[in-house]
Amino acid sequence: MSVIRLLLAEDQSMVREALAALLGLEPDIEVVAQVARGDEVLAAAHEHDIDVALLDIEMPGMTGIEAAAVLQRELPAVKVVVVTTFGRPGYLRRAMESGADAFLVKDAPASQLAEAVRKVLAGERVIDPTLAAAALADGASPLTDRERDVLRTAADGSTNAEIATALHLSQGTVRNYLSMAIQKLAARNRAEAVRIAREKGWL
Repeated sequence: MSVIRLLLAEDQSMVREALAALLGLEPDIEVVAQVARGDEVLAAAHEHDIDVALLDIEMPGMTGIEAAAVLQRELPAVKVVVVTTFGRPGYLRRAMESGADAFLVKDAPASQLAEAVRKVLAGERVIDPTLAAAALADGASPLTDRERDVLRTAADGSTNAEIATALHLSQGTVRNYLSMAIQKLAARNRAEAVRIAREKGWL
């Protein structure tokens, strides 16, 4: 029986250690590396010659979705399983576009996670069925990349001038992007637009 070499990327140490312990009970899975930051994933994947990367979405340095895209580009043979607390349809769509092979929520049973690892290595895709249905119902994000950038930068309460400086845009352009995003999301203001986009997983 060949052993699956797995990298675990999760910023919460208690969750990471619990996942490592649970997966370590499987006879054909070995957790060979653990990292707490998304920007440490690629180096660890190279160093430990992994078969599968198990990535959380919310991590410092780089999100799991961004790390999945880097792995897809640099180490295309490595399979990627994204696991998240946030069961948002937009996250699922973006994870799949980034090259993830599986997308599961963290409250799935450990046996389901281990089975997903085996399935992706066999060339299958594994997607949480509830999320898949929600993603189809929600459709793709209506926001352009620039509108998303402006909304994301506005999320912390930044003024138009601060957003313009951060994104190297004019204030008028920032106003236009914000106006379009608010209109597309049927929001009353920028704060509501940010909330809606976050709930959908579009930011």
